Amino acid sequence: MSGGGGETSRAVPLRTPVKRAQGLGSGKSGTTHFWKQRVTAIILVPLVVWFVLTLLSLVGAELETARAIIARPWNAILFSIFLVTLFWHAKLGLQVVIEDYVHKRSIELALQLLVTFLCGLGAIASLYAIARIAFTA
Repeated sequence: MSGGGGETSRAVPLRTPVKRAQGLGSGKSGTTHFWKQRVTAIILVPLVVWFVLTLLSLVGAELETARAIIARPWNAILFSIFLVTLFWHAKLGLQVVIEDYVHKRSIELALQLLVTFLCGLGAIASLYAIARIAFTA
């Protein structure tokens, strides 16, 4: 028995008659997208706690003290992971919102490209800023 979702699959009764007649199943990307979003959320939970605690420790600190704390290797690595994960999670979430609420295909594609570009740009700019602080502090 193959796992491809053919007529011998246990999932067949869950398909609509039209889907069965057309031989169509799921788009096969929804589950992957769901798990990516959940994994990035789980990764962000401890990183947000660390980020907030780090920011609170910097209240009242001078600029050089803040730069020195960010430039510490573990802090620079954690900041990088935090920001890349944050932008990736934001992109995944915005993608779902656009897919669900924008119904004109051309606008949807334009918005998806814009979100991907802006999240990528934000991640790259953040990594550049962290690297610049880490290597010049």
